[in-house]
Amino acid sequence: MFTGIVQGMAQVTGCERNGGIMKLALELPPAQADNLALGASIAINGTCLTITEFNGSHVCFDVIDTSLQLTNLGQLAVGDRVNFERAARIGDEIGGHLMSGHILCRADIIEVSREGDNRKIRFATPAEAAPYLLPKGFVGLNGCSLTLAEVEQDSFSISLIPETVRQTTFGLLEVGDCVNLEVDPQTQAVVDTVQRYMALQSVSAS
Repeated sequence: MFTGIVQGMAQVTGCERNGGIMKLALELPPAQADNLALGASIAINGTCLTITEFNGSHVCFDVIDTSLQLTNLGQLAVGDRVNFERAARIGDEIGGHLMSGHILCRADIIEVSREGDNRKIRFATPAEAAPYLLPKGFVGLNGCSLTLAEVEQDSFSISLIPETVRQTTFGLLEVGDCVNLEVDPQTQAVVDTVQRYMALQSVSAS
């Protein structure tokens, strides 16, 4: 489980493919590399991955084909930076919203606006995510817990404070890039329940 509060950026040092699996190697900031363990979970661009090897602040993960298809991890190259968050522990402050690290889809950036130190990014709305994107609702983008600023028929936007731009890869993203999207699980549960109820009512009425 994760909180959506990104702890910083890690640099990609390797991304070797073998069959349908990619071995992803990252260098974490030393201050965030204490008490690592094999089998521990870290969210990389919001995707929950399991540590398979580590040496100091150097960590490795196996990314399976399903994750490569659903996320932007398959597009990474050596030298790229990614957002990371280590798994939450009991007693940690939940500064964002609870996230599972299970990505629904990717969202493409269609506009980036800068006003001083602030930044506004607009995304094309993926069809599978559309029912769960509500004005002022939560969404996870590249592992960041964010509040939706605007939701229109074909797009949605977020507004970022300077600290988020500094701490995450959002300061590096441009039009044409894509991010991993995880919908808020509570919103998803409510929407899915209502949709199932309405479908049953429609069948009963007919």
